[in-house]
Amino acid sequence: MTEVSSLTGRLLVAAPALADPNFDRAVVLLLDHDEEGSLGVILNRPTPVGVGEVLMPWAGLTGEPGVVFQGGPVSLDSALGVAVVPGDDGLCADPARRTGGGGPVGWRRVHGAIGLVDLETPPELLAPALGSLRIFAGYAGWGPGQLEGELGDGAWYVVESEPGDVSSPHPERLWRAVLRRQRSELAMIATYPDDPSLN
Repeated sequence: MTEVSSLTGRLLVAAPALADPNFDRAVVLLLDHDEEGSLGVILNRPTPVGVGEVLMPWAGLTGEPGVVFQGGPVSLDSALGVAVVPGDDGLCADPARRTGGGGPVGWRRVHGAIGLVDLETPPELLAPALGSLRIFAGYAGWGPGQLEGELGDGAWYVVESEPGDVSSPHPERLWRAVLRRQRSELAMIATYPDDPSLN
């Protein structure tokens, strides 16, 4: 797959007609998309579990709501950290804490200022560089060609992500907010009722 066709770093916004309850009104940040498949996390599925209950050292670095998010239906017993490192070039201010890849130690750029956090890294090494952090239990995954098939069926809208999507303090509003900011007919879909039968 060429660089141009990769959807890494973009958002998948569930179409209202998507029937899978795992993805009803989901907003998925694609962390990887190539010929071997796709992997992402659902940004708008907070759980009642506080980050401090499962990953205490990271609790002080997560934004509101300070809970674990359900990243998707796959590997719910695993945790992924997604963080935004602000700045023009995404570099850590302290050169001693940078890796050869241009970001702080323990952070791998996915797209722009958004990257994955190695949760084995001591949090204090990353703390000065992080603008926001979310912890996800599980992820959404697609095998080779599976996502392309769903896109062809109209199950998802593909839109650009913004760093603030990762740390939205109101995840329950993210589906509508992402659609509303589009400069196309997608903005109208944001008004689609939760239950069309009540219209």
